[in-house]
Amino acid sequence: MPFIAAVAKVDLPYKTDQNEVKQQALEMFSKNFPEANRLIFAFDNTEIKFRNFCKPLTYYSKPNTFEERNNEYIQIALDYSVQAVEECIAKTGIDKNDITDILFVSTTGLATPSLDGMIINKMRLNPHVNRSPLWGLGCGGGVSGMAKANTVAKANPDAVVLLVAVELCSLTLIKSDYSKSNFIGSSLFSDGIAAVIIKGDNHSNNDNINYVASSSKLYYDSLEVMGWDFQDTGFKVLFSKDIPTFINEHIKNDIDEFLAKHGLQMSDIKNFIFHPGGKKVLDAYQEALGVEGDFLKTTRDVMNNYGNMSSATVLYVLEKFMREGFEEGYGLMLSMGPGFSSEMVLLKVS
Repeated sequence: MPFIAAVAKVDLPYKTDQNEVKQQALEMFSKNFPEANRLIFAFDNTEIKFRNFCKPLTYYSKPNTFEERNNEYIQIALDYSVQAVEECIAKTGIDKNDITDILFVSTTGLATPSLDGMIINKMRLNPHVNRSPLWGLGCGGGVSGMAKANTVAKANPDAVVLLVAVELCSLTLIKSDYSKSNFIGSSLFSDGIAAVIIKGDNHSNNDNINYVASSSKLYYDSLEVMGWDFQDTGFKVLFSKDIPTFINEHIKNDIDEFLAKHGLQMSDIKNFIFHPGGKKVLDAYQEALGVEGDFLKTTRDVMNNYGNMSSATVLYVLEKFMREGFEEGYGLMLSMGPGFSSEMVLLKVS
């Protein structure tokens, strides 16, 4: 089966204390959003301590246009993608020309040609690399990208697949949007860039972190739960307070059904590689799944130290597992995204 050879993530230069973000948000919103003073507690309740930002905090209080922010997205995404890819290549010891496929995941900026093409051009990778840009999967994109990358490697045992996820959520902030969703979003979302290399069966496997299977589910009549509303000013964030309810109602049964197809049950999962979403989402997972102990500790640690980086977050969790060590057995990657949808990948660690 395909296997994960390496993961690299980027610690951005403007990591910011959540209390500083809280103070700036109050100053920016309170004049035109009377509820700001009442809702400011949301920043404390996230349990986030630091936010991973691609710009200094002062940038977000200054006037800018959607065009300016998107241009920043393209340049920053390209620069840090290359950094993450180069680190990933160094970890695996491959030649950059060995890469056969690139999947690029993002939902927070627009570029045509897509960023995967720009990465190939800047790094002078093999010009015949197969390209698959994946856009619009939101927080579900990291796990969905992992599933698709492994499917490619399963189809071609000689494949060396590069997965890159870039989310610069901070650049989507619309300062003139005085909605509750935008205010709450400003307490959660951060920036993240990660790269993963997945190899096919014909390559030597030293770490033994193998792909087993994946599952993707779209919940009917839930399109309004999470997403973007595209406006002249940019990407207006939409998400519902019903997300934890969805998790409580659906996720345990969905996981049980997925595992049962492979002769497994929840007790067989030793490594939970979950996208955090936020504190309420993590609490919902704990309540719904009934797993003993702090099974989401690694996920929680990443959220506390980086914030919600949309699709890239789960790859930061994966990187932490690979750096600090898996428990032998099975691992489950899981994230929820727009649609409303869930994405799962089953791994086996030996």
